[in-house]
Amino acid sequence: MPSVSMLQRRFAEVVDFERRRDVRVITNIAGRYMLGSKRDDHGNRREFACRALNMSAQGMMLAAPVSGPVGERVIAYFGQFGKLEGTIARLMERGFVMTISGTPAERARLAAKLAWLEDHKNHDIPDSRRYKRIVPRRPYSTLTLVDGTTSTCLVIDMSISGVAVSADMVPDIGTPIAIGTVVGRVRRRFAEGFAIEFAETQDLETLPHRLMRL
Repeated sequence: MPSVSMLQRRFAEVVDFERRRDVRVITNIAGRYMLGSKRDDHGNRREFACRALNMSAQGMMLAAPVSGPVGERVIAYFGQFGKLEGTIARLMERGFVMTISGTPAERARLAAKLAWLEDHKNHDIPDSRRYKRIVPRRPYSTLTLVDGTTSTCLVIDMSISGVAVSADMVPDIGTPIAIGTVVGRVRRRFAEGFAIEFAETQDLETLPHRLMRL
């Protein structure tokens, strides 16, 4: 028969596992995702940038530029957590909530990582590029082309010289474009979106306000 101390330790382990499984962490971690219904001209799934606003082993809330219907399959990637799969459970104005699929063992590992993240609060890796790049508190803006076409976008990061965004539209390199009230040109494209180089160097203190303004 197990001793009282052994049973107490086992009970404590179970309680700790339940706590970790249900923990919801405010993460604000950059990642990327794919939707089953969004394909490029070659039939491949398109990638979009996102930020995980909060997460548990059961699901997470994403700030995302493009959504799908409730029930659509989502594949997301985060450096700290790897590949996470699930479906859209609820739509928000600027993103969605998705479930996270997995076996009990996979959920336990994810919960342990979340608990570690909550303890250490080390959410982003410092950037060593020429100009300091920051993530705005409200990472949403509107893109406007010369012909008046507009699209909502997610601001991945920004600096005084430019901004990286993710959106449903993918303009050609060199295309004149405005984000909020700041004008620039598409400088380069990457898997999740594209970078805009500003026509003029901006003031970092007023830049977030100008990006979000129309």
